[in-house]
Amino acid sequence: MPGRRAVLVGSAALIAGGATPARAGTGGQCPDGNAAWIPPEELVADLPRLMRIAGVPGAAIAVVDRGMLAWSHSFGVKNILTRDPVREDTLFEAASMTKPVFAYVVMRLVDEKRLDLDTPLVAYRRPENLGDDPNLERITARHVLEHSTGLPNWASEPLVTSSAPGSIYTYSGEAFIWLQLVVETIMGMGLGSVMRAKLFDPAGMSHSSFGWDEAIAKSAVFGHSEPPEGEQVLPPQPTRELGDRLLRVAKKRGKPIATWTYEDSVAAMRESDPKTPPSTHDLLVNSAGGLLMTASDYATFMALMMDRPTRAAWEISDTTRRAMLTPRLDVRGRDISRGLGWELEQSPAGLLFQHSGSNYGIFKTMGVGDPRNGRAIVVFTNAANGNALAARILRQATGIDRLKSLI
Repeated sequence: MPGRRAVLVGSAALIAGGATPARAGTGGQCPDGNAAWIPPEELVADLPRLMRIAGVPGAAIAVVDRGMLAWSHSFGVKNILTRDPVREDTLFEAASMTKPVFAYVVMRLVDEKRLDLDTPLVAYRRPENLGDDPNLERITARHVLEHSTGLPNWASEPLVTSSAPGSIYTYSGEAFIWLQLVVETIMGMGLGSVMRAKLFDPAGMSHSSFGWDEAIAKSAVFGHSEPPEGEQVLPPQPTRELGDRLLRVAKKRGKPIATWTYEDSVAAMRESDPKTPPSTHDLLVNSAGGLLMTASDYATFMALMMDRPTRAAWEISDTTRRAMLTPRLDVRGRDISRGLGWELEQSPAGLLFQHSGSNYGIFKTMGVGDPRNGRAIVVFTNAANGNALAARILRQATGIDRLKSLI
């Protein structure tokens, strides 16, 4: 009998490869003459079958065309046991796709001269978990956003670097938490409040939040292992379990989790579970992976990265936007590189900006944008094999074979 991993690998190959040739969507014509990235009707009709094969109970897709949200659709269920349907306002864990959203707000602070990209972070805030390493004195916000700090992704020991800052690609969630502390120090408020003031409210992203409350708990999807068909018990739900536990502390304090500072979060984690040391990886208000939102809200955010002649006063400047999309650090040769917050890929269609995410192995997300032609597509899923499904959707909707997907 094949093991569960064999089933996963087999279904992933079937979904990602498929028998249908890649083709563009059926939407209107873009400036370059190519069709929009709206998934073709035959793919939309076939998605329930593909989701069953992949073991993905729920998904949401949103598309940007001509720099605006143009199409969105939800599929399947939030929880395979209760069969609650995924709706337009259903929340997913954006996972590591949180990082570009946070990076955008960091760049707003750069435009406002509140933060300098090349000033060492220790000049703003020195975390308690730094180890004995002179390289730590050199790490800047630019290093964090391009993933060249030399810091580990996550750590339980005092932080030290594995390479000199700015020298090589080193993907790091811990670095983003340090930059989160810097932003909270500069602004004098918690990350969630900063994000709401600087991005969510002005952009109309009303279904985006850091934190947890009863409304989020009701709207958010559950994560699923592979394959979920026939499951009687869902896998552990770390975000939901921690959120429900911390919500009791929030009610006692009379302060919503979405407004908590880093210190608020750590104190609450200690109060709710004195036996378990707080972990930066598990922070609910987490700049590296804590965003809860709809696919449509993420597409609305991606639209801010598109080329266009004018920008609203609250947006980052066009110079700053182009800086985020300028290759700075090679990841896999010259074709895959890092900008500020985004992974960049040189494709036959031109420069693509992209990111993907995985929270606890049971929430998988992916988004790709074409800034020159004002196009983007976002796929959120609630299952371990969601990345295979997302890759199939992106390939068939865009007609582009991307070289890789970021962890």
